[in-house]
Amino acid sequence: MAVALSPDQELATKAFLDALSESGATCVSRATAIKFLFARKFDVIRAHALWRQHEATRRREGLNKFEPFEDPLKTELDTGKFTILPTRDATGAAIAVFTANKHFPSLTTHQTTLQGVVYQLDVALQSLETQRAGLVFIYDMTDSKYTNFDYELSQKILTLLKGGYPAKLKKVLIVTAPLWFKAPFRILRLFVREKLRERVHTVSAPQLGVHVPRASLPRQLGGQLDPDHAAWLEHCKNCYTNNIQSSKLDGIIDEYVISNHIPAAKPQNGIIEHEVGCDMTSDSAARLCDKSADMHISGDPPYTCDTSPLRHTHGYNGDMKSRHINSGDEDDLDISTRGTWSSGEVSPGLSDEECGGGGGESAGALLARVRAMRRRGLVAEYDEIRARPPHGTFHHAKLPSNLAKNRYTDVLCYDHSRVLLSQTDPDDPTTDYINANYVDGYKQKNAFICTQGPLPKTFGDFWRMVWEQGTLVIVMTTRAVERGRVKCGQYWPLTVGARATYAGYAVTNEAVEQEDDYTVTHLLLTDLRTEQSRRVWHGQYTRWPDYGVPGGGRALPVLRFLQQVRRAQHAARADLGDAWAGHSRGPPIIVHCSAGIGRTGTFLTLDICTMRLSAEGVVDVRGTVERVRAQRAHSIQMPDQYVFCHLAVLEYAVMHGYLESADLSGFDDDTEESE
Repeated sequence: MAVALSPDQELATKAFLDALSESGATCVSRATAIKFLFARKFDVIRAHALWRQHEATRRREGLNKFEPFEDPLKTELDTGKFTILPTRDATGAAIAVFTANKHFPSLTTHQTTLQGVVYQLDVALQSLETQRAGLVFIYDMTDSKYTNFDYELSQKILTLLKGGYPAKLKKVLIVTAPLWFKAPFRILRLFVREKLRERVHTVSAPQLGVHVPRASLPRQLGGQLDPDHAAWLEHCKNCYTNNIQSSKLDGIIDEYVISNHIPAAKPQNGIIEHEVGCDMTSDSAARLCDKSADMHISGDPPYTCDTSPLRHTHGYNGDMKSRHINSGDEDDLDISTRGTWSSGEVSPGLSDEECGGGGGESAGALLARVRAMRRRGLVAEYDEIRARPPHGTFHHAKLPSNLAKNRYTDVLCYDHSRVLLSQTDPDDPTTDYINANYVDGYKQKNAFICTQGPLPKTFGDFWRMVWEQGTLVIVMTTRAVERGRVKCGQYWPLTVGARATYAGYAVTNEAVEQEDDYTVTHLLLTDLRTEQSRRVWHGQYTRWPDYGVPGGGRALPVLRFLQQVRRAQHAARADLGDAWAGHSRGPPIIVHCSAGIGRTGTFLTLDICTMRLSAEGVVDVRGTVERVRAQRAHSIQMPDQYVFCHLAVLEYAVMHGYLESADLSGFDDDTEESE
């Protein structure tokens, strides 16, 4: 059946098929061609190179002929060591899981295992959404032993996915890696370029929530899903049989009959929208559809004969907007989402690159706009932003057992971006709650965690979050007591050499550095269960009043403090060496004030805006504030803080030569008393 493409894509498809025909590959379906072109942004030359590598890999590893209903492949599939989940991650990517403790190298060959992987991937790739959004590969090493590990097989799978298979590998998540795995893992990392290396992550089960919503993960990985592997295999059988029949009817039988059936399509945002259904061509296939319709998984929609059985379970208010997702280079695991999210909406699918934001203006244009608007105009602009309704729900924060964990009853955390802790009580799912949200930084997803000043009853939760998220730097923009009121609990020992214990974690004060505007404390955090330790840099800015801006509105001391925070994060990340496999800037920085919205949101806005100005020469203060507020509700609490962000960015621009000066004479002339 025809797939609707743009004119340029149609030309690329014809050119690709012509190139294959000239090279002797005549029996290739249009749908198969489109898979390879999607995987390489419809670049014909690169898609042809991928095709050649794919063919060579299939021949070399014996992946051309499949007998999925006969042994040894049938037994291999039944083990469930590899499966595709009936859900997607927040960007729309399919989720594949390889469970290491179910693999026994002595009992199966590489060919059989690879056939089991490719057979299922081919079915998953029938979905156009998967072609666009790609694949997240989870390698679960929980409870695995050295006898379960096959280095050569792991290398073959990674090589196949990164450069010999027509799907975009978005990221690889290695879960609960044992100590003995570290050496071969370092070797594996040498085979890929730095850009890909940044997207190969070794994580604990609780840290998986940073990459994949818990609702999309199976329970053995700390999620909420009970996937039915047998139902998935039935779906694979259904589509496998149907595709062979369809290929015969179409008169085209290429080597990849599993993956060459794509249903009818119609234009969507200039690209493609597929219709649901396998276009069943036999009564027996239709009966399989009816059978699968009775299978429900953990409250999610059932497996169906839909070529896209994978479902979103996480997104903006539960609904993902349509996006066109382009592929990158062969060695680039990431996906760049190109969809447009209207101002203020949260896009859980933003890539690292897009976290920089769109639009923007030069420092000179910003100065001209600030001069024209003056304080009153900026305050009016802020009031417009603040008047908008929330960008999400607060269901978890409002649960009775969680209410007491919130410092303020009117400062709650969004459900869609909240940080999930490990569940300490299997009978109480609310033990995963803390009043904290992930917020994207400049070209770094989840660069920050914004949270409230810890309460005595949440000290243990706070340090559990620090440990589980791998945090190396904590930024505190409040004093413990201000104007006679407690703004934050004393959650770390103040005296050098002192040690305090908080619910299974010990915190030792190793050193204190006192500056005019801030205090740096060097802490040692120890997990008492494992006796593993990690050093944490704690920076407390002490001259920033609640509901306000730094004394006299001067930004220089704050900008200097921000520079120190960046240096601390860079140094701590460098000290980790190969132990850190995530983003090159390191794990999330935790930032808090009292409520975790006013001074915290201002600090984040300055970091993002100044980094973008340094990297691109442009800045977008308003857009940055809107994006931060979409992930941490009510960020930038007061109009004076919004104004301060503009003035501080201008001061930064002068300091670094983007402006010769920033004369704002008359800026306050028409200002009434601010709130």
